[in-house]
Amino acid sequence: MSLATKLRRVRKNPPEGWATIEPTLEQFEAKMREAETEPHEGKRKTEINWPIFRIHHQRSRYLYNLYYKEEAISRELYEFCLQAKLADANLIAKWKKQGYENLCCLRCIQSRDSNFGTNCICRVPKSKLDAAKVIECVHCGCRGCSG
Repeated sequence: MSLATKLRRVRKNPPEGWATIEPTLEQFEAKMREAETEPHEGKRKTEINWPIFRIHHQRSRYLYNLYYKEEAISRELYEFCLQAKLADANLIAKWKKQGYENLCCLRCIQSRDSNFGTNCICRVPKSKLDAAKVIECVHCGCRGCSG
């Protein structure tokens, strides 16, 4: 879905400040289209979606940082972006909670998506894992978002 299509869904004109973030959001949209059309040969079934999850995370983190960390955009513009589904509001809500500041995706904290009814392996602190093993999340390809 293109950026223009997402904006039409909101059915109102973008607020002031949109022109400053639009080029970056267009770049994220172009990366997303590229990741969606990337060939799947030689990849495991779960690896196909990893680039899409990463771009989705980056775009949400970009808007989160602009609003909460840098205070560079207005609340009106931030809420407009959330309504247009340019960022994941549920993921951002988790980032505001202690212990989830670097969460990669919501599937990693849902126990129903794991084999043993626990959190994803990427949520285990790196100090508790074997340093010689490379751990990757099955859902999104994260190599450890708990810190």
